[in-house]
Amino acid sequence: MLRALKNIRRLLGIARILARHDALFLLEKLEVADAAVVIARLFTRKAPGRPGERLARALEEAGPSFIKLGQALSTRSDLLGEEFCNDLSLLQDRLPPFSGDAARLIIEEELAQPIDALFSSFDDVAIAAASIAQVHFAVTHDGHEVAVKVLRPGIEEAFKRDIDLFFWLAELIEATRPELRRLRPVQSIRTLAASVEMEMDLRFEAAAASELAENFDDDDTFVVPAVNWALTSRRVLSTERVTGIPIDDIDALNAAGHDTHAILEKSSSTFFTQVFRDGFFHADMHPGNMFVRADGALVAVDFGIMGRIDAKTRRHLGELLMAFLTRDYRRAAEVHFEAGWIPADQSVDTFTQACRSIAEPILDRPQNEISVADLLGQLFSITETFRMETQPQLLLLQKTMLTAEGTGRKLDPNANMWVLARPLIEDWVIHTLGPEARFVEGAADIASAMRRLPVLLDNLDKGAAALADGRLRLHPETVRALRGEQKFAGLGWPVIAVAAAVIILSLIL
Repeated sequence: MLRALKNIRRLLGIARILARHDALFLLEKLEVADAAVVIARLFTRKAPGRPGERLARALEEAGPSFIKLGQALSTRSDLLGEEFCNDLSLLQDRLPPFSGDAARLIIEEELAQPIDALFSSFDDVAIAAASIAQVHFAVTHDGHEVAVKVLRPGIEEAFKRDIDLFFWLAELIEATRPELRRLRPVQSIRTLAASVEMEMDLRFEAAAASELAENFDDDDTFVVPAVNWALTSRRVLSTERVTGIPIDDIDALNAAGHDTHAILEKSSSTFFTQVFRDGFFHADMHPGNMFVRADGALVAVDFGIMGRIDAKTRRHLGELLMAFLTRDYRRAAEVHFEAGWIPADQSVDTFTQACRSIAEPILDRPQNEISVADLLGQLFSITETFRMETQPQLLLLQKTMLTAEGTGRKLDPNANMWVLARPLIEDWVIHTLGPEARFVEGAADIASAMRRLPVLLDNLDKGAAALADGRLRLHPETVRALRGEQKFAGLGWPVIAVAAAVIILSLIL
């Protein structure tokens, strides 16, 4: 009851913020907070802009947790529609910076040394400030220039409070709106909570940067700043300071003599490699996080939001993209069923027709206007018709694609990143789905099963011992059946032994 009262009070405050920005439709759509909506309507005033723009402004005012919620909602075109999500993606993850003195105090507490012992110089004015952390430039005593990321004071407690509100609302939705359960609201909030928790431990971001750098160790066209682990902890992250031109500053790129088409080719190849080869990609690739170095190499920063896609999903995604790019809509539909994204009781023929209806208008556009992200977004928007379960990893990828495509059009309005990447995708699909790849995958599955066999046998032995000394007892009906007193009579001991093994395994595994 206390939890409910706290969340209701918090919800009323948020409803008032939504009302001031004429964005109460978010709660109205959920239909789980009618009382809060009625009260908040007293504070409603007309505000300019489309619904998604108004909601973005409201979430910015509501604070860091709600900015993160807005970023998560911007991937849900299946729930909110493409235009709405595009507007919501403009939500600015910027907040006024906290003081340099507060930053120094956090650094000293985390690294257990005075700031002067850690750095020869430290800029008190933050170079960037976002919802979770801000960045200061500094110089180490050995002369290395570093960027020092510091968590906001009290941010963990604020997120903990707001995440509880989100869970409470998600639980209400699942309890009162059965038709929305397929969207898995509680699971979506659980994913958001896990993501935010990792963002608030900067050691995880450091590890992500290190892993991404390792993946591109032999590629000098894509650079990840090196982590200074000695100056990194849970609330502080230090990386080498990088310089470059923002990837969307076309005038500056041209003035510096860069070939923007070549930059587009590099970024397309890099994005493809992250997604398909490695299954580990930078999922916050807005222009503020990508720079072009003087030598033309791409430099990425801010690794708080990363995406992962397992090998099986990557294969399905690669086949799906090739099917659409070659207009093989039947194959595109089949991939959805093979991946288990659409229930088997749905019609492949009908879904093929749906794929065609979505793709043809997009693929008939001029090459430079084709958007694979838009295509995937529209596919997700018809999920209710075919009872397709939400795929969070694909929603995050789709949103990342949308950002990458927007940047690509700025770099070269006459080119398309997917057309440039198509040969790479074709080659990857051939090598991934060919006979040799299938053989290697099968061998790996067998090896994995063999590694689990000793544990399986050990559990079986423990189960048999438990039966023998009376620590584990079978139901009397099962005992009679095994003795042949019921319908198992006459089957013989080999069959009875197998049945007993199955029963034991089901109890102990």
